Amino acid sequence: MTDSIIHWPTTVLPPGEVQANLTPFTRSGGRTLGGIDRVIRTDRGHWGLSLEQVPVYSAAQHRTWNALRTRLGGRAGLIAVPALSFKSAPFVSGQREPAVLSSHDDDTSFDDSTEYAQGAIDIRMASYAPLGATVVTLSLVYAASVVGIRFSYQHALYETGPILAQSGETTLQVPVFPAIRQPIPAGAHLEVDAPTCLCRLRDDAGMDISEGITPLLRPSVAFVEAVDYWNDLVLEVA
Repeated sequence: MTDSIIHWPTTVLPPGEVQANLTPFTRSGGRTLGGIDRVIRTDRGHWGLSLEQVPVYSAAQHRTWNALRTRLGGRAGLIAVPALSFKSAPFVSGQREPAVLSSHDDDTSFDDSTEYAQGAIDIRMASYAPLGATVVTLSLVYAASVVGIRFSYQHALYETGPILAQSGETTLQVPVFPAIRQPIPAGAHLEVDAPTCLCRLRDDAGMDISEGITPLLRPSVAFVEAVDYWNDLVLEVA
């Protein structure tokens, strides 16, 4: 990833709701003699995300919003948007769990004595996932399930389907949406606790906001997955 990608500041501008919706790309194949419309998939589609009811109350929140809007510069900017899939996340306890604090392998911590914050869920890529793959094999290290979950790898967001095959007690093969945006190596740790999606604003004026007497603003902002970024990345590698 490049330094030009910024992250949505969830701690300062926490959305009240996040909509992360699949946008399949299909075309009609014409109607049958019985009048049924045949639909065929011509592309794996992309994500559409919307951060709803974002509180912009304090001066700090207004400044953060303005700075973020300026940095993005409309649809040109790249931003990692939180998917916030807490309800479907496979926490072992069945409810949202906090991050786990841990030290280095040699039991040391950072210079300021703080520890690493690791996700409560541990799911890894069991085998190499090539570019364009629509089926992956996952290794369930510490999680309740791999079915119907969302995960990200370097800000590429994915959603899994039902189990297709199981080669071991914790090794399962599932379909994913969309197709793998860039190769994922075997053993790679997947972000399941707090997945993100690399996006652009859906509209150049998507972060326009009013300022006035009303102190409580809760705007919403819509994004679309930056599919062009992944396409350009593939072309650079090729």
